[in-house]
Amino acid sequence: MSSDSDRADFAGLCVAAFESRRAQEMTRLIEKSGGRPSVSASMREVPVTDARDAIDFAHELISGQADVVLFLTGVGVRQLVGQVERHVDRTRFLNCLSDVTTIVRGPKPLAALKELGVEPSFRVPEPNTWREVLQTIDEHVPIANQVVAMQEYGLPNASLIAGLEARGATVRRIKLYNYDFPDDIGPLERNIRSLVDGRIDVALFTSAHQVVNLLKLAEGLDVTDELRQAFRGVVVASIGPTTSEMLHECQLPVDIEPEHAKMGQLVQAAAARARELVAAKRRKGHASSISQPAAVTSRAGDNRPAWYDSAFMKACRREPCSKVPIWLMRQAGRYMPEYREVRAKTTFLQLCKNPELCAEVMITAVKRLGVDAAIIFSDLLPILEPMGMDLEFAHGEGPVIHNPVREADEVDRLLELESVESLDFVMQTVRLTRAGIADAIPVIGFAGAPFTLASYTIEGGASRSYLHTKTLMYRDEPAWNALMGRLARAVTRYLNAQIEAGAQAVQLFDSWVGCLGPDDYRRYVLPHTRSVIDGVVSGVPVINFATGNPALVPLMAEAGGTVIGVDWRIRLDDAWQAIGDRAIQGNLDPLVLLADRAEIVRRARDVLRQAGGRPGHIFNLGHGIVPQTPVENVIALVEAVHELGPQTS
Repeated sequence: MSSDSDRADFAGLCVAAFESRRAQEMTRLIEKSGGRPSVSASMREVPVTDARDAIDFAHELISGQADVVLFLTGVGVRQLVGQVERHVDRTRFLNCLSDVTTIVRGPKPLAALKELGVEPSFRVPEPNTWREVLQTIDEHVPIANQVVAMQEYGLPNASLIAGLEARGATVRRIKLYNYDFPDDIGPLERNIRSLVDGRIDVALFTSAHQVVNLLKLAEGLDVTDELRQAFRGVVVASIGPTTSEMLHECQLPVDIEPEHAKMGQLVQAAAARARELVAAKRRKGHASSISQPAAVTSRAGDNRPAWYDSAFMKACRREPCSKVPIWLMRQAGRYMPEYREVRAKTTFLQLCKNPELCAEVMITAVKRLGVDAAIIFSDLLPILEPMGMDLEFAHGEGPVIHNPVREADEVDRLLELESVESLDFVMQTVRLTRAGIADAIPVIGFAGAPFTLASYTIEGGASRSYLHTKTLMYRDEPAWNALMGRLARAVTRYLNAQIEAGAQAVQLFDSWVGCLGPDDYRRYVLPHTRSVIDGVVSGVPVINFATGNPALVPLMAEAGGTVIGVDWRIRLDDAWQAIGDRAIQGNLDPLVLLADRAEIVRRARDVLRQAGGRPGHIFNLGHGIVPQTPVENVIALVEAVHELGPQTS
């Protein structure tokens, strides 16, 4: 480490670090960097008191009832053998372990197994998160219909378990030890008090469980709110993706994450950036990192998050960019075999309520397709459940609402959404998606627009004529406005909660509004759409998307939106002229993706030429990818847009 530059960066700053076994080393590294260390542990490893689980596993292994064994920590390897060898012949157990497939997450369980004379079958590459575990399995170990024994510690890794089960494995969890408070909580309590009192400039976290126990003790001290408030003015450095994910789940900021999850690199990365970040937070008056889209900031350059200067965000701001950004509606959907594999094991609504699987589906799609933004995997309609609607996704029929609102006197059955707590699975999907993709890829949250949600609520499902919707709208305008107002307030809360959870932009889907003419749109829809867009957190781009009627495009712009999303029923250049000074998103016909590569490239070039090289164009389809689309055609479109770039003629 370059001590002169590091000392200059850390000099005069008080650095709180949370580390258990290497506290002295952490103290030395901070002091070497010129900082004033305040190091404390917030956890210690406590073996489970009953070894029966480990012993049962040993017998299962010996009798051939385990196919794959996954070791997550070196301590876990040693704990397992220590608990087993008093009841089962050690040599026999280790021989059986050598005969099955073993996977180790990182160097510590690797070293522990080698000490025992067991050579692991596969080692998970850095940064050793659950995603790399699943990637290693996908590349090397078919686990469908296999028993995967997983050594657990502390809190269960729900994302990893869900990923294993989604691949068809039966997961055998072996709980060997927990994390508890350290024997002496005095240093930890002093660090909490120092944070609350504003005496800490930088906080370093070396484990996800350090975060959990820190907040747990703060709750015991009755200072949780004060601690969260204090973290808004503290530069937070996380050792790696797993710890960052936990910080995000706990709604705490992450400002720095090193390239590799090692203590020395954590201190070095923090020392290199701490002073500029501390100064920036002080200039902002300790502006909340929680209230802004959660993201790990760029490891180089200024204090802006890496996604801020992405092609997508530049297009939203209509800034010049050499690249035309592209993402696609339903980019994670039924056309992808990875999605179908996950979907075959659960209902669609259950999938939407499983954040780990939702995040995995989208992360996989983003990596495979090479798109420039990730929209969260969810659906328009779960928001209606806590509002009193009985929602079911019926096989072969799509969404069905069993208690639709048809008459004016039934409008009050649609409840006011006072809190989005019941929809936290969506916010968790946002957090996990944000944590699981590259820092430079923005995450898009979304919701159904008030009219589309109202139509589902009234019709009870899909409709061609919108008979019931238009009947209520035309017969009782006050009842209609009451219904739309309730939905608009709910959607606004919902979108803002997604932004709080880590979305960098949001899209409003008005998929059904094309059934209306311009006059009806202006009278019955525009005010409610505008109220949603006006209520979204200031500075966060809103994509106002509708489909079905090109005559509505100028009225959509009047309703608001940073970006106006249009479908293929209007030329992009005509649409852009109609919306004026706004960014535009669109607008290839999704069925073009059923053509050959040459036609796909030709059609993509046509859309780009209509954009004319003007800044502010986000390439997308006019609606979602259809299930019959070949994956390679989608990849071909993304590659074509990136290769062609802005077209001026």
